[in-house]
Amino acid sequence: MPELMGAGPAAAPQLPVYLLTGPTGTGKSDWAIHLAEVAPVEIVSVDSALVYRGLDIGAAKPPRGLRARLPHHLIDICDPAESYSAGRFVTDAMAAIDAVHARRRVPLLVGGTMLYLRALLNGLAPLPQASAQLRREIDERAARSGWPVLHGELARLDPEAAARINPNDSQRIQRALEVCLVTGRRLSQLQRESVSPLAGMPLKAWALAPRSRPMLHQRLASRFHAMMAAGFLDEVRTLHGRGDLTARHSSMRAVGYRQLWAHLEGECGLPEAVERGIAATRQLAKRQLTWMRAETVPRWLDPEADELSWNRDVRHELLRLGL
Repeated sequence: MPELMGAGPAAAPQLPVYLLTGPTGTGKSDWAIHLAEVAPVEIVSVDSALVYRGLDIGAAKPPRGLRARLPHHLIDICDPAESYSAGRFVTDAMAAIDAVHARRRVPLLVGGTMLYLRALLNGLAPLPQASAQLRREIDERAARSGWPVLHGELARLDPEAAARINPNDSQRIQRALEVCLVTGRRLSQLQRESVSPLAGMPLKAWALAPRSRPMLHQRLASRFHAMMAAGFLDEVRTLHGRGDLTARHSSMRAVGYRQLWAHLEGECGLPEAVERGIAATRQLAKRQLTWMRAETVPRWLDPEADELSWNRDVRHELLRLGL
């Protein structure tokens, strides 16, 4: 006789996915590590610099010893000469999430790379394959007129996408224009039609928001100077000396690396490169905050005051789930 529906033991609740985001320099990694010390969570990086081997100091990568003790995922998974896309990130992140759940633990996504977060939260639109010829033509036009001019063209073709892209972000301007010209449709429209790979999973998200912008700016400047004292320039010099990397590689466009690379290429002195790096870090934090507020993250936390209560509340929730 078949067993009656519901007569057996109750099914275990589906395990959640946690997301801790926020602008650069707000302490996300420290919060995650402190939680992982006392709770059954595993950290999944959502950071476009941490995927690259050799980008350690400037990417604020957790030390190897710590990563050996506390599971981290999507760190040191490719060479700086490789291209690592949002699509590859989604595939890798979902594999990591499934593996963590299979161990009856909870994945804690940590990071602030907006492109990766958007791909996870909103899904990836089915976009056309890259066209080498069209990209060459766009590059040639940019060389003549400058990327801000092409950004203006994108603003006419796809105002919504242009509003999210910096006028000097050559890679994203090129791709958005390519999609418009190849498909005849707006990139923003295609993205709205996509589905999140996290759909159906219980997702709980928090974002760290600094009390004041001047306080964050001071923290970012202090952190950059600390990185320099720790050997950041030597790290970039080692990468520069490989001979197979250029300023156009995605890895070398990371904030801080790009500015020190320009110094090593003779484009500016070291003091100017450091100031450029600090300014670029501040600009990144501003863009991250703007995007995260537009995404309406469920709960904002004060990085200077809320860690203990957040840590306690998460541990209590995991206990209720039987973990």
